[in-house]
Amino acid sequence: MLGDGRIAADTKEGSLKSLRAALRCISTICFVLATTGAVLAETSQEAFKPVVGQEGKDVVWVPTPPKLVEKMLDMAAVTPKDYVIDLGSGDGRNVIAAAKRGARALGVEYNPHMVELSSRAAAAEGVADKATFVRGDMYDADISQATVLALFLLPENLRKLTPKFLELRPGTRIVANHFAIDGWDADETERTDGECPSWCTALLYIVPAKVAGAWRLPQGELTLEQKFQRVSGTLTSGATSAPIEHGRVRADQISFSANGTEYVGRVNGDVMQVDVKGSASERWTATRARP
Repeated sequence: MLGDGRIAADTKEGSLKSLRAALRCISTICFVLATTGAVLAETSQEAFKPVVGQEGKDVVWVPTPPKLVEKMLDMAAVTPKDYVIDLGSGDGRNVIAAAKRGARALGVEYNPHMVELSSRAAAAEGVADKATFVRGDMYDADISQATVLALFLLPENLRKLTPKFLELRPGTRIVANHFAIDGWDADETERTDGECPSWCTALLYIVPAKVAGAWRLPQGELTLEQKFQRVSGTLTSGATSAPIEHGRVRADQISFSANGTEYVGRVNGDVMQVDVKGSASERWTATRARP
């Protein structure tokens, strides 16, 4: 019996040694796999370099020349008070440049490698606290808090986004590289030459207040139709009705002529304060009629 016990003990000890060896082997394999995975991930991260013309979800990637980036931000008059958003932010250059001016800035980019690349670049430039990058679809992005949009998108992208643009607060600046927003006259257009070999035109759009509708005046009614910043309609006073001419809205400011008289005013929601140009005393308040 004693011999059998020693044999059993030896067998048990041998099994334990085998188990320990197997566990050590498994641990070694796991360590190697984890290390290899980390190395591969790091290598993949380091290896990613965007290529001009590479396909994206909705656009191809073409970088805006640095000189035009600065021109766009100059035209939008970006300051530390602004919140700048770039839809399809690519390598993050618009967002980083805005952050360097002290603005909070957000880049929305569908390609996760671009997001990582941009985040690293922002950290390297010392603006990671102001420049944020997220992976997302440009059409689903919440842009409601933006004071500036800095964009390089194709006409079809801009066309799909236009309804969202017009819902932004009056005075929000949209600055675009090269491609115009269909039907919307740019408030300013500038070109950068010299060190800018291509894609060197910037267009600035200022979101207008919504003024379409019927407005009740002390002396009559103002009826307005609006297409972006262009305004038309009629001004009725008593039995006299005159067409609106040269009507424009820039941010919350409106100007137009009727029957040879020029008017300038400011719109705040459903209230419009209007002065007769050239008269220091003639002012009237109009309220929008709601159905």
